[in-house]
Amino acid sequence: MNLGAVESSIPVREKIEVRTVSLDDSLPNGNILSVSDFGAMIRSHRLKQGITQADLASLSGVGTRFISDLENGKPTIALGKALQVAHGLGLEIHVAPRHWVSKGRGN
Repeated sequence: MNLGAVESSIPVREKIEVRTVSLDDSLPNGNILSVSDFGAMIRSHRLKQGITQADLASLSGVGTRFISDLENGKPTIALGKALQVAHGLGLEIHVAPRHWVSKGRGN
């Protein structure tokens, strides 16, 4: 059996360099008050990790147009897909109540 012929018939995939970001690197984080804030945060993390919109789209299972719309703050963006993109970048989303001061009875 000629193994050279078998190996040459296997398609060669392009290698994608995976860069890791240490916890010491300063990545943007903070309160997100709008779709534009979320998009800016996604763009910052993507650029800091050195990947293209096309790479992020592939990692996240969405199209490059969606990544562009998200990063540009399109107000009608699909939340489920936006969360997929955040997950593709290795981000977690946490929701916490605002620090409201109660002015109810007895306070």
